[in-house]
Amino acid sequence: MYILKNSIRNVTRNAGRNILIGMIVLVIAISSCVALSIKQSAKQLEATGLNNIQITGSISVDRQSLMTQAKASGTDVQSLMQENQDLTLAEMQNYATSQYVKDFYYTLSSSVSKGSGLEPVSTSKTTTTANATATTNQITSGQTTSGQTPTDNATKVDVPSGMGTQGDFTITGYSGENAMASFVSGTNQVTSGQVFSFDTADMTCLISEELATMNGLSVGSTIQVINPNATTEVYTLTVAGIYNTTTAATNSDNMRFSTASDPANQIYTSYNTLKAIGGQSISVATVGTDTNGNQTTTALRTQENGTYIFADMTAYENFKTDVTTMGLPTAYTVTSTDVTNYENSLLPLQNLNNFATIFLFLVLLIGGSILVVLNILSMRERKYEIGVLTAIGMKKKNVVIQFITEGFIVTILAILLGTGIGAVASVPITNALLSQQITSLQTKQSTQQSNFGRGGGGGSGQPGQAASVTYIQSISSATDITVVMELIGIGILLTVLSSCGAMVFILRYDPLNILSNRS
Repeated sequence: MYILKNSIRNVTRNAGRNILIGMIVLVIAISSCVALSIKQSAKQLEATGLNNIQITGSISVDRQSLMTQAKASGTDVQSLMQENQDLTLAEMQNYATSQYVKDFYYTLSSSVSKGSGLEPVSTSKTTTTANATATTNQITSGQTTSGQTPTDNATKVDVPSGMGTQGDFTITGYSGENAMASFVSGTNQVTSGQVFSFDTADMTCLISEELATMNGLSVGSTIQVINPNATTEVYTLTVAGIYNTTTAATNSDNMRFSTASDPANQIYTSYNTLKAIGGQSISVATVGTDTNGNQTTTALRTQENGTYIFADMTAYENFKTDVTTMGLPTAYTVTSTDVTNYENSLLPLQNLNNFATIFLFLVLLIGGSILVVLNILSMRERKYEIGVLTAIGMKKKNVVIQFITEGFIVTILAILLGTGIGAVASVPITNALLSQQITSLQTKQSTQQSNFGRGGGGGSGQPGQAASVTYIQSISSATDITVVMELIGIGILLTVLSSCGAMVFILRYDPLNILSNRS
């Protein structure tokens, strides 16, 4: 108790020196609070953010792994690619039985060309595929001209996956409403008519308002689309509904791969309808062999995709392990665009987190060094006081404890005050620095786009072009109990380290020499 009372008395007695030390600790505390708050915010957003969004994933061929495997074994990459084709719907549905999958849906996509009386929406001079004049091999009301079912047709020839020759429109068939993510999210909205039936191949579809206006179409109108690989294949669809989309069209100043990439030229139908069209196309396709001995076909190219929905990030990670147990070959990988996009959105905050780590280290290094020097100078000034205390019988370890206690009192008061100021300032400072990071990244991306002649802006979805990312713009809170405890720990560490020099001096002093040499 005497040591504590004497320490408090000495703090007030040496007010000038202690105020100086307190101000230094205050600056360290405020700076550390802001830096630690930034780090804590980044950690919390990364840990909890993914649990607040719906995570979807898919299984695809791991081409990077195949190339590495081919390089190591000397195997031809193309042959490995052919051996490891995209999963079939049955295989995807098998993996969907995993206990970690919340829901599963699938889609079928293809590219088709314009038929008679139908023109794609275009704001550029992009050339499109040939017009059709033939009217053979049409499908109406869910039946093929040959009377065969899609399943019967699908067994005739193995059509290579991929989109093949690009047409004027992208047509997508959905397994159910949950598969129509753009409608679920509100990006697209049916404004006239209704959604097609998912259970039958009724040959109905949804088209955009822009496409409908440009071609004078309405609910009940019919449109003709053509297989871009065989212009004699014409398929008739009935417009069941018209939708409005808020998705921005590709910048017309950019090089466009095809009008099919324009959101206004997206045609939506049921999986069964597009499967029926694909089956009919296979049944009438011309199959041949190219000069390399590879099979060729004029059948409409289709791409089947399955999407798995997970309750949270833990379920997603467990699913990646579970499918391996279920027999998924190593040539395939589980990926999630939701996880990737969210991680990309955190990039400015992660950059800020790295900066905060370096800043915190420098603050503690410089501030701690100053405190060590000040404490050593203080011990030299108080040398006579130390001599008196030890001469009257006070043990040196108690003298050391007293001086450390004085340091704790000053440091803790400064830390508490600095924590309060830092907590108030951390949010606006973090958001200001975050805004600068976002601006810097966007400027870098804009410059990169300009280098490719795209006139700035984010990616537009062209092949090989980076997609636009929506970054985390701000944080609402930063300082929490974890930050406070870390600051207290920093205060204790600073006190102990800065007192080490003083302890060495105190333990080395001889009280009789101090008193006899007093000037």
